[in-house]
Amino acid sequence: MKSVNPNSSPSTLKITDMRYSIIVKPGPSPCPIIRIDTNQGVYGLGEVRDGAGYQYAMLLKNRLVGENPLKIDYLFQKIQQFGGISRQAGGVCAIEMALWDIAGKVYNCPVYQMLGGQWRDKVRIYADTTESDDPAEYGRRAKDRKAMGITWMKMDLGINVIENTPGMVMKPAGQSNWELREEPHPFMATEVTDKGIDRLCEYVAAVRENIGYDMPLSMDHLGHIGVKSVIRLGRAYEKFNLEWIEDVIPWQYTDLLKEITDASPTPTITGEDIYEVADFEKLCSVHAVDKIHPDLATSGGILRTHKIGDMAFGYGVPMAMHFAGTPVSCMANVHCAAATRNFLALENHSLDVPFWQDLVNGLEKPIIQQVFS
Repeated sequence: MKSVNPNSSPSTLKITDMRYSIIVKPGPSPCPIIRIDTNQGVYGLGEVRDGAGYQYAMLLKNRLVGENPLKIDYLFQKIQQFGGISRQAGGVCAIEMALWDIAGKVYNCPVYQMLGGQWRDKVRIYADTTESDDPAEYGRRAKDRKAMGITWMKMDLGINVIENTPGMVMKPAGQSNWELREEPHPFMATEVTDKGIDRLCEYVAAVRENIGYDMPLSMDHLGHIGVKSVIRLGRAYEKFNLEWIEDVIPWQYTDLLKEITDASPTPTITGEDIYEVADFEKLCSVHAVDKIHPDLATSGGILRTHKIGDMAFGYGVPMAMHFAGTPVSCMANVHCAAATRNFLALENHSLDVPFWQDLVNGLEKPIIQQVFS
């Protein structure tokens, strides 16, 4: 095959080593990068999900050394038992990314082509926007994002901006830090009042006034509030035509998510902490959410996230992609997104990190051009 790297013999390729480096950047961090080396000088890079430990990948090294890295699905099946929800899957996914990187170099073929070819030439990103307790300032920051050329925006807006104002949030006094961080939403006995909902709507209105209604606007981090409060917020936000409200309650509560989705005119989305395809299908098959939102560094890597997208397409469910890491994981996401038909947009948390794109070489710069990767 003329396209195959002449310096590589695919049939005799073997993994010889795996190493790691840790990147610390503003925003979600640290981001462990792994490198898988071979006996023919070809190497691959992968990324453990932001905030997870390099150990999730390195403990699997002895299961990989001596294997042919081109047997991607075989090796994934060999190590997938060591993945799990959220950051627990980071090591398995990082290795899977690195194996695809090696395959692309050996066969001199883009990964998106090996997934079946591209549905799009450009991958749209959506941008997170920094918060403010002042609605007017929040609106100005959103306007600045739009001036950067952003065509899809997400705002974080939750009860944290209003809970210290009397009469806006009802919750039991004296909750522990553990409860506030870890207790699932339905068990917090926390609800938003009419006054609180009106105040939250002022923030969304300020953003819409600055970016207009032509641009998709999504929302995340509503807070640990009850199901009925989520429904009431979904109805209050209808006039702002949001693209979605995200992770409104933990994804495991399928019936409660469906209750919210059926009652809320504002679309719902979840998925960044899901590892198993079956869990995504459970949500999609009953339309418990309107859209799914896998993080490729949790959902099994490039191939399995692509399969998740194909599965969701069969149920009529669109797929956005959650991402907050370095350009290594970003490009893995880009290949997957390019080859997945029902893809919407890819998150980026690093538009304000000046050195982000300089973490890698070999790509045309800027990596993000006119809000596309």
